[in-house]
Amino acid sequence: MLTWIDNLRGLELLFACCAIFGTTLFVIRLVLMFMGMGDSHAGEAAGMEAGPADMGNAGTVEHAGDFHESDLSFKALSLQGITAFFMMFGLIGWATIRQYPDSVWVPVAAGTAAGLATVWLMKKIFQIAGALQSSGTMNLSNAVGQEGSVYLTIRPGASGKVQVRFQNRLSILDAVSESDTEIKTGETVRVVRIAAGKLVVEKIIA
Repeated sequence: MLTWIDNLRGLELLFACCAIFGTTLFVIRLVLMFMGMGDSHAGEAAGMEAGPADMGNAGTVEHAGDFHESDLSFKALSLQGITAFFMMFGLIGWATIRQYPDSVWVPVAAGTAAGLATVWLMKKIFQIAGALQSSGTMNLSNAVGQEGSVYLTIRPGASGKVQVRFQNRLSILDAVSESDTEIKTGETVRVVRIAAGKLVVEKIIA
């Protein structure tokens, strides 16, 4: 195999290295995910439940559901997405340069397009999997009327996160407020409605 690699030059060597590097890491990550040893954050993006056993000494939640689409998109662009990009960039680029040995931009463009298409496809798969998970286990409308506490400060015109218990589980979810004042971490809030997949909360004044 080393002799075969030594015979490669220029772009062909680059594509071969990317293909070997990306494919190896992609397969390893895929096997670890099937064995339950993959990125734990991906599970959070798919909506992990938080129960009493997840509470630390300070009462914070270590794992909680978060169905916001941006989290799923972020996980699609994680290490698994990067390795998938290099794998397809190398494989398609390598195959293309053998068809167009005198061209530079055609194999580079083909490899880049294939890599980006793979990352986009993984993003969609994560989104669909997250939607199926959340729709089957948690209905956000059931949180309306429930009280909770602010986990990440909610500023006017921006979203934060709240910790609220409903459907017999404690979850951390994206939340916004219609108030012009900032709601700080630890303050008590009530969920008044759901808008665009986020909780709309109001501060409870003691």
